[in-house]
Amino acid sequence: MRAAVPRNEDPATDVSLVFAPADRALGSAARSWLAHLAGERRASAHTLESYARDLRQFLAFAATHFGAAPSLATIAELTPADLRAFMAQRRGKGAGSRSLLRQLAGLRSFARYLERNGEAKTNAFAAVRAPKIQRRLPKPLPAEAARQVVGVEARSGENRPAWILARDAAVLGLLYGAGLRISEALAVRRSEAPIGEVDVLTVVGKGRKTRSVPVIAPVRRGIEAYLALCPYVLPPEKSLFVGAKGGPLSPRVIQLAVERLRGALGLPETATPHALRHSFATHLLGRGGDLRAIQELLGHASLSTTQIYTAVDSARLIEAYREAHPRAK
Repeated sequence: MRAAVPRNEDPATDVSLVFAPADRALGSAARSWLAHLAGERRASAHTLESYARDLRQFLAFAATHFGAAPSLATIAELTPADLRAFMAQRRGKGAGSRSLLRQLAGLRSFARYLERNGEAKTNAFAAVRAPKIQRRLPKPLPAEAARQVVGVEARSGENRPAWILARDAAVLGLLYGAGLRISEALAVRRSEAPIGEVDVLTVVGKGRKTRSVPVIAPVRRGIEAYLALCPYVLPPEKSLFVGAKGGPLSPRVIQLAVERLRGALGLPETATPHALRHSFATHLLGRGGDLRAIQELLGHASLSTTQIYTAVDSARLIEAYREAHPRAK
């Protein structure tokens, strides 16, 4: 069965799936691996393109490092020193720890795929330590600032059509009021609009995983206000949110809207659309929300990803203590 591949093109003609300078067998195995990730593992197009690019970079390194076109035998004979040399080269070209971590994860996935299919076996990846990355804490907005960002009132001075101001507020309301990613909010179809008595939204998140999120009344009212003002007919199967000319709404438009609000409200550069999602989680946790429930609402695959918000809340409490306690100064 032919599985989906990046850009939905034929592997024989899609430039993103050409794995020169690998030999024919290794290139074919690489395309089969990506098809497996797309079809059985349901990897996103972004992940597939990143993995394809990462593998091509490794194959280009291998061709120079070994002085010959990489083959399945090359993969089988890899040593930890070879992999460390590749990572050192990537570091020298400016790759950061996060990029190296993803690249190593992709190569390990490819090696496991080859091993499962009996095409090559290597233990080199198990002996190489993944680069350490410093986990940055999310930067949520204060509750009052978040409320201002998602409201229409803060935009009253902007010389833009009322329906666009209402649209931007509705999108941002979903980020802060339901914890959606901007891509998830813009993927909502008109038929799925949470309005009236519909207070639950089914979201397709990362890895094409679905989850249900409750939509509170203020967010529903914001969407209703946008629909009442929108000058375009929105077919049920098309996007709920549209651009100024009626086409798909770009995430960049929402990012620019928040940039304008930063200036108007005096907010820091960390005030971004995604910061509203962080604010959703942090404010729920600060009000006693259950960590596992927040994990489900955010669509995190692992609880450890959600637990970072406990560090954010702890940092906020410590800061409040230092500000208020007479012996803390």
